[in-house]
Amino acid sequence: MSTDLELARRCQEGDVEAFETVYRRHAGRLYNLAMRMAGSPQEAEDLLQEVFLNAYRKMGSYRGEASLGTWLYRLGVNQCLDHRRSRQTRQAGVTESLDADGVPEPAARGGAVLGTVSRMDLERAIGQLPGGCRAAFLLHDVEGFEHQEVAVMLGIATGTSKSQVHKARLRLRRLLAGPAAGDA
Repeated sequence: MSTDLELARRCQEGDVEAFETVYRRHAGRLYNLAMRMAGSPQEAEDLLQEVFLNAYRKMGSYRGEASLGTWLYRLGVNQCLDHRRSRQTRQAGVTESLDADGVPEPAARGGAVLGTVSRMDLERAIGQLPGGCRAAFLLHDVEGFEHQEVAVMLGIATGTSKSQVHKARLRLRRLLAGPAAGDA
């Protein structure tokens, strides 16, 4: 099995088999990340393609300070955050008119009453988190990375990772609690 640095070097030299190995090892987790951050299979597939295109272009910048998987995850998170920012910018005009109407969002049906949350409600709530909180939350609480690893992937301090995850959890609790949470 090739080391990460050796694999990266071979990719830089144009070794297609080496790049296929990188793809096979990491595509599944990167697709899952893109799916959670983008919300649709089509966007996730597009993002995955962009991540690996970016990885191919930037393979020379891989220094081996972190695992290749961590480096790719950081590229993936950045790609997803960029995509999310551009999508938010495009949709800003549409949502501003809805926000101005003061129409409340529908509460979760049945789930909040029973003390459970449906997967769809959770995905929707995660989608409403600010980009930094969402990325840190997904990497730490969903993907299981330690705060130090999340910090490296996102290019932030470990304390910032902890803070972002904490803020994400608080906001998710409010979002999933329904309208009664705002009354307290």
